[in-house]
Formats: sequence, structure tokens, C-alpha cells
Amino acid sequence: MAGNIVLVALIIIGVIGRSSIIATAACLLLAVKLVHLDRFLPGIERRGLELGLLFLTLSVLVPFAAGKIQMKDFTAALTSWPGILALLGGAAATYINSKGLDLLRLDPQIIVGLVLGSIIGIVFLRGIPVGPLMAAGITAILYKLFRLISG
Repeated sequence: MAGNIVLVALIIIGVIGRSSIIATAACLLLAVKLVHLDRFLPGIERRGLELGLLFLTLSVLVPFAAGKIQMKDFTAALTSWPGILALLGGAAATYINSKGLDLLRLDPQIIVGLVLGSIIGIVFLRGIPVGPLMAAGITAILYKLFRLISG
């Protein structure tokens, strides 16, 4: 019952905060629970991140498949400052994401803070939720900095 209340609260927060992703995800999970398909929740939990990353990667690769990216675009990515910085940014982001995944594996309960922080960021800062891996990666970096500073 408490899980249903949390999901309804997330739906309301998602609607108020204009985050269709949070509202839709909470609606889908509530529907799964209400029609007694709870047996699928472990599978969603186990494979949901992979499916989400799959669809995110598909959407990013569509310009390649559609032929919208030419060889000159590759040359620009390797020879211009914005292109080089984008390469470095992409490499840094994937490294940070891997640290986030490590943190989530070591401390799965941290997802509560990540979700609440994401909701705060969406509602009050008009942020865009890109996923728990980046949030966990930034958390891992902040945690290491905190440990370094605090001794």
C-alpha cells in the first residue's frame, strides 16, 4: 500500500513539475501493481536500465542510420575545438557513469536519494532527468571529494 501512495505522489509531482517521464514511469508501475503483475517487477528492475540505455543509444545513433552525419562531421569532431571537447566530454561522461554504476551496485539504497534529488532538480531547477547512472556518478565523485576533505 505504501508503494502505491509513493507512486501516486510521484505521478502528482511529475505532472506539477511537467516531467512526463517521471509521471509516465510511475503510472506504468502503478498499473503493473494494480493489475497484479507484480511478478514482472524484478525483471523490470533487473533489465529496465539496460532497456532504457538501449533506447537512449538507439535515439542517439539514428542520425548515423539516416545518413545525416557525413564524413566531414567526423573530421570536424577530430580537428575542431568543439569536436575535441565533445570527445573529451563523452569520454568523461561514460567514465562518470561507470562510477555511478559501481556505486549503485555497492549501495542500492542510494537510489532513493537519487530519485528525490532528480525530482527536486526537475521541479525546482527545470532540469531534465537523464537517468540514475549520471546522478550516481556525480554522487560518487561528490562522495570521494567529501571523504577527501573530511579525512
